[in-house]
Amino acid sequence: MAKRQLTRRQAWRIDKVQNERASRAARRESQALETLEGGDLGPEQNGLVIAHFGVQVEVEGLGGDHDGQVARCHLRANLPTLVTGDHVVWRAGNQGDGVIVAQLPRRSELCRPDSRGQLKPVAGNVDQIVIVFAPAPEPHANLIDRYLVAAEHAGIQPLLLLNKADILDEQNGPALHALLQVYRDLGYPLLEVSAHQGNGMQHLQEQLKGHTSVFVGQSGVGKSSLVNGLLPGVGTRVGALSQWSGQGTHTTTTARLFHFPGGGNLIDSPGIREFGLVHVSRDDVEAGFIEFAGLLGHCRFRDCKHDREPGCALLEALAAGRIHPQRMHSYRSIIASLPKETF
Repeated sequence: MAKRQLTRRQAWRIDKVQNERASRAARRESQALETLEGGDLGPEQNGLVIAHFGVQVEVEGLGGDHDGQVARCHLRANLPTLVTGDHVVWRAGNQGDGVIVAQLPRRSELCRPDSRGQLKPVAGNVDQIVIVFAPAPEPHANLIDRYLVAAEHAGIQPLLLLNKADILDEQNGPALHALLQVYRDLGYPLLEVSAHQGNGMQHLQEQLKGHTSVFVGQSGVGKSSLVNGLLPGVGTRVGALSQWSGQGTHTTTTARLFHFPGGGNLIDSPGIREFGLVHVSRDDVEAGFIEFAGLLGHCRFRDCKHDREPGCALLEALAAGRIHPQRMHSYRSIIASLPKETF
């Protein structure tokens, strides 16, 4: 059955109701903040945002009398948008709550476009992005490459992680191993694990130690199962793979930061089916394909599109086997998906 289209008046009424609800929530939050700041607040101290809930965040104290304690905090109106992983300055109230008074500079941020195409940060101060995929749902090089371009653009170290390695067989194994070999040849770090069987999980823990990492990937690849295996007891719900669509069900509703006992942090973020790159330029995409380094700028024509032009350094490298056809196809697909104004 086709999805019924809303009339202009119906859409206007829905927007009106949503705006009214948001306005009421903002007024309640403003009143709560005024009440809190009118009371007895503690001194300023550093904290770490470990979860975000609408107009409030959970903050873990870093040092001082509230070291390691978690408080639900209100945000002052002049603050920028905060995300999990942000370092902040906050003041504690006397009811287990508090007020964020400042955001400290981010070392890095992971962003993605929202449903309206506006760029939205989803995690802060991340230094490792773990790109998770599995034999099912079937991994696609184009999606992996989009994550790699995003990681390179953000200056965040990528780690490729094959989960559910225990279900590799004679049917899905050859194609998947051929896919992985492309990234191994490029020098990307790559691990094969099974959250269900426990195989390779200790090695993964070593790779995560000392980093603030975020897991990204299609729904159904086992990100929540990996979190449960790495941090038993956190209670992350695990979604079953939809038998009808082959796509996983989204189980995480907000980005949350967890600490590893041996050091390092993990930000578990909502599943992302398709990672948009509307915020990057053609130059950014080309820089994200690391095998292009040393070739860019050596084409015969300065405005070479690396398509059919004679004297194209990338096409010559492709013909010589120095660029894998899979990667070139992925590059062209990503370029074709970019908004025209980015060229």
